[in-house]
Amino acid sequence: MSLPASERERSLGRPSNQHVVVDDLDMLLRVLPADLRVNLAGAGRSQDLLEIVMDLGRTPQARFRDSERALGATEVSAEDLDAVVARIGAFGEDNRAGIERTLHRISCIRNRAGRIVGLTLRVGRAVFGTIDIIDDLVFSGKSLLLLGRPGVGKTTMLREVARVLADSAHKRVIVVDTSNEIAGDGDIPHPAIGGARRMQVRSPSLQHAVMIEAVENHMPQAIVIDEMGTELEATAARTIAERGVQLVATAHGNTLDNLILNPTLSDLIGGIQSVTLSDEEARRRGTQKTVLERKSPPTFTLLVEIQSWDRLVVYEDMAAAVDQLLRGFSVVPEVRWTDDTGVVHKAPGEPVVLESAVGSGLDTGPFPPEQGRWRRQGDRGGDRGPASFGASQAIAPHAPQARRAQAEEPSVGVLPLPAPGKPVKVYPFGVGRDRLHQGIRNVPSTVEVVDSPQQADMILTTKTHYRRKPEAIKQAEQAGKSIYVLRRNSQAQVEQFARSLSVTNDNGLQRGVTDGLAEAEAAATRVMEGNASVELEPQGAYIRRLQHQLAERYNLASASTGREPHRRVIIYRPT
Repeated sequence: MSLPASERERSLGRPSNQHVVVDDLDMLLRVLPADLRVNLAGAGRSQDLLEIVMDLGRTPQARFRDSERALGATEVSAEDLDAVVARIGAFGEDNRAGIERTLHRISCIRNRAGRIVGLTLRVGRAVFGTIDIIDDLVFSGKSLLLLGRPGVGKTTMLREVARVLADSAHKRVIVVDTSNEIAGDGDIPHPAIGGARRMQVRSPSLQHAVMIEAVENHMPQAIVIDEMGTELEATAARTIAERGVQLVATAHGNTLDNLILNPTLSDLIGGIQSVTLSDEEARRRGTQKTVLERKSPPTFTLLVEIQSWDRLVVYEDMAAAVDQLLRGFSVVPEVRWTDDTGVVHKAPGEPVVLESAVGSGLDTGPFPPEQGRWRRQGDRGGDRGPASFGASQAIAPHAPQARRAQAEEPSVGVLPLPAPGKPVKVYPFGVGRDRLHQGIRNVPSTVEVVDSPQQADMILTTKTHYRRKPEAIKQAEQAGKSIYVLRRNSQAQVEQFARSLSVTNDNGLQRGVTDGLAEAEAAATRVMEGNASVELEPQGAYIRRLQHQLAERYNLASASTGREPHRRVIIYRPT
């Protein structure tokens, strides 16, 4: 049955410019006992109906999009269940049945003896226009994987993809329909799939075989598959993709990291394998020797996470996204949504990291942000304070906290202050170059990655590499280069480094530096005139380190205290 336009749009929460058809709801209601039909009609919300639940010995329930409602006070009897079963198609091995020439799905619950003791009658709807938000992906010819929680609309979108590819793109499309959920029950497929052909699967365990049969016997240009969930199906999908056929499928899982960490379906994204790196390669990457990597090209090029009817997350390069996540980098997918007028909007989404990577054997993962360590020539004390403190390790007389702060924030050599419009040139040693580029993108900063230490204003390395004192570090120290030492080679640490040099614009940086140094110089003058110590205003890490250098040039001591964003420098007379 078709509803008036206003009711159709309200029922599915979609904009009025999309054509929605609710199929044959009357045919589903006819299989119900008479008293349930009467009670359901009394509810007056058939357009919002999702499913009807009938469990033996309990009152029947109608589930709507935003609520549930009991359909009377009479408990469901065995006779009620038998009457419904007699009016529908036969149940398959997956305990699903349907009503011929409709999209409704009936699922059963059985007891130990195999007798049906519960039914879920789910309303099937064909919705035209649901793929406007991803039509560019569908028409690209690339294989597309859809993910999302149950009931979010994966199968509805899949059905519309089949129709559009067949009728608008004029491709030879085969729908592999395991539970008759895509094209409905019976031998004649539902019109919702348009001109696409449908191959039914006798048993869910044979879905992979029918997928291969479809390619070998019927020469499709595109294959549409619902609910891929086994290793055999993942292997069959790879075989199909390698033959140049466009695949459009749904799979179990809500997000990309579900697939990465799912050993059964990981082949869909290229498969994951453990690789042992040589010592040299591990140093170059800045990782442990045993890492996880993608084995082969992914079966699907595109990935869409369906968050709601009108909001999606899109990964347009599955291979690149998987590689980034396995290496501990963050990935920024594209978010698409439609507004009330049906206009599609696109924007960068929130950065995604493989949270489950922590402690799982991936080469690196996200760690809590920690302050990096600055080093300079002559600073040989591990986490010691500024070299100007010398052996006496002078500390501000008034604060044990200053001692801790001093240990947390060592001094540096001459920090490179970029001229207006000029970035700080950084050479990564033992830190992944890709990771540094990603950190710069995630945290806008005045950083340029260079190819040699000679070109660099500063060297970025890790604590492990710094302690080994390789030749590159020695030469940088001899040349008076600034060295920033990360505790570990994680994305969070790299972004912390980039953030320490981040600015909104060069003029803002120059003003901040000028004001910060002027304040430090005035404080140094007051200390030299007799003040025991002077506490400066809170500043960012970059300017604080410049203030430390200025105090050193006046032969005064300095230390940082407090926590971000209130961390500040204290200048005092050495003892």
